[in-house]
Amino acid sequence: MIDLRLLREDPDRVRASQRARGEDVALVDALLSADERRRSSGVRFDELRAEQKQLGKRIPKASPEEKAELLKRAEQLKADVKAAEADRDAADATTQELLLKLGNLVHPDVPVGGEEDFVTLETHGTLRDFAAEGFEPKDHVELGRILGAIDVERGAKVSGSRFYFLTGIGALLELALVNAALAQATAAGFTPMLTPALVRPQSMAGTGFLGQAAQDVYHLDKDDLYLVGTSEVPLAAYHMDEIIDADRLPLRYAGFSPCFRREAGSHGKDTRGIFRVHQFDKVEMFSFVTPEESQEEHRRLLEWEKQWLTSLELPFRVIDVASGDLGASAARKYDCEAWIPTQGRYRELTSTSDCTEFQSRRLQIRVREGKQVRPLATLNGTLCAVPRTIVAILENHQQADGSVRVPEVLRPYLGGREVLEPVAS
Repeated sequence: MIDLRLLREDPDRVRASQRARGEDVALVDALLSADERRRSSGVRFDELRAEQKQLGKRIPKASPEEKAELLKRAEQLKADVKAAEADRDAADATTQELLLKLGNLVHPDVPVGGEEDFVTLETHGTLRDFAAEGFEPKDHVELGRILGAIDVERGAKVSGSRFYFLTGIGALLELALVNAALAQATAAGFTPMLTPALVRPQSMAGTGFLGQAAQDVYHLDKDDLYLVGTSEVPLAAYHMDEIIDADRLPLRYAGFSPCFRREAGSHGKDTRGIFRVHQFDKVEMFSFVTPEESQEEHRRLLEWEKQWLTSLELPFRVIDVASGDLGASAARKYDCEAWIPTQGRYRELTSTSDCTEFQSRRLQIRVREGKQVRPLATLNGTLCAVPRTIVAILENHQQADGSVRVPEVLRPYLGGREVLEPVAS
């Protein structure tokens, strides 16, 4: 959530952010009004409680004639205090409810617009000319079949659409990717973490995933637990309700977890293969830093993502995501999109978001600097979303016979294999 004090002092900035997101600007005025009611009702409650306490001190010392009048006033005050407390609590609840609906403040340098209004910041690698090489590229589904690596038909039979099996070399390729990604993250100073896949509502809400993203989240009604769509959720909540000494920062974690997404609203999109699925594994980077350090940390996370994709020898571009395509928690987001030959376009492989103080305020995570205690900043960055990375590797490194060249960074994790060979059908 944002700082209410900032809302009071500069409501136009918050209105501009809402407008850039394509969200309801009227929410800002409703929140200002609720906050004013909350503060005024709080003052009223404090005044009545103070009078009640003073009266309590006077009654034992009062004369018999005066005591009757004071007791009568005490009864009235008791009712007034109870009513004022109810008003205060109701106004506070309304304020909090509205505050949780408000997205993070969009960074002023973010391009304004929708999904297609991003700005391309840089491009890396060379796109292969398959025609010049004399063959038509196969898509990852066909390559997965040839290699005995991916089985989407049985995935659908067992679990339904958008599920899959990784088999044989496909399973080994996932493990190689995860181990290589964690090795890079560990070398960069991240603490590797295996995180829970089920979290409580306060963890999911605290990271901002029960707002605009709620329709994409799996909920277990019987247990009131949520399946995470990313290990960002448990990593963010790891220090929930804690105060962290400034000299411990930055704290950097690399979480590996299964991820579950309904993919609501994606009907008809990416239905072939394993690009958009309901369950997948991912290595996620997560940082806790001071607010002043968040923009620089954001650039660091992007550099680590670029290092990873470069090591996989994939052609990719970096985009500055437009305001209307930001998640509720993100003030700014960069995506790295890899080239997918059979689709003839770049597709998102990694993203990194600067969430500033938005999540830490919700989760009550603060930093202690001397005598000062204040919210810190949180950031997240995908290092390896496994299925999409497999798609990009198979399609970009395929050879005419259906084999796939293994990037050097993965070879130590695949028993030294240089090529993934077709299997006998």
